[in-house]
Amino acid sequence: MPRRPRIKLAGIPQHLVQRGVNREACFFADEDYQCYLHWLFKAAVDWRCQVHAYVLMTNHVHLLVTPATPDGLAKLMQSVGRRYVQYVNRFYKRSGTLWEGRFKSSLVQTEDYFLLCQRYIELNPVRANMVEDPGHYRWSSYRHHALGQRDTRLHPHQQYLALGREADGRQAAYRDLFRAQLDDAAISDLRLALQQGQAVGSEKFKEAMSVASGVRRTQTKRGRPAKLVAESIVKDAQTDFGF
Repeated sequence: MPRRPRIKLAGIPQHLVQRGVNREACFFADEDYQCYLHWLFKAAVDWRCQVHAYVLMTNHVHLLVTPATPDGLAKLMQSVGRRYVQYVNRFYKRSGTLWEGRFKSSLVQTEDYFLLCQRYIELNPVRANMVEDPGHYRWSSYRHHALGQRDTRLHPHQQYLALGREADGRQAAYRDLFRAQLDDAAISDLRLALQQGQAVGSEKFKEAMSVASGVRRTQTKRGRPAKLVAESIVKDAQTDFGF
């Protein structure tokens, strides 16, 4: 069965996940996490991508990134993946692949899902029962957003900056978001979008991203043929979603 084409659009945030082969570990020591982050942010500069949030788990990574070019994300992941695999194979005297196929990704609607997705990413260690509080986990962007442990390599998104005029106020407002549990339906939406390589957001946003990218949605609603509504959808999307 052929792989679904990846949706490639510039200027739209994307949620990415890449897992170790057979769900096996891809990080083994603190130095490994540090090396991955070094190459991640270097590649982000090289390929004009803004990294908003991340978490490095033992056997997979989650990223929230906005590319400036349609191919930016693929180039970023290819670059950091290649360098990190070479490092692991050389340092641990192993050979072969480290990652389980290509990374998964989904477009994220800014207004309704961006901060939800960011929270989902940074809460991974809590859901995995590795820590009780996301601030106790070293290898995520939570401490930057919530506790003021500044990382100048990150690019805070406008949705995060809108939480407060001053840094202390933003961090407090962001911590407040973590007092409530993530909605199960929203989590399911995020996971399904990743699995299918689709956009996550409103129906209007999903259809607009499908039309703009030329990649058909996995599930579609009955109604007028896409050709009849494509022009109006793209026109609305340019206004509503800024691409």
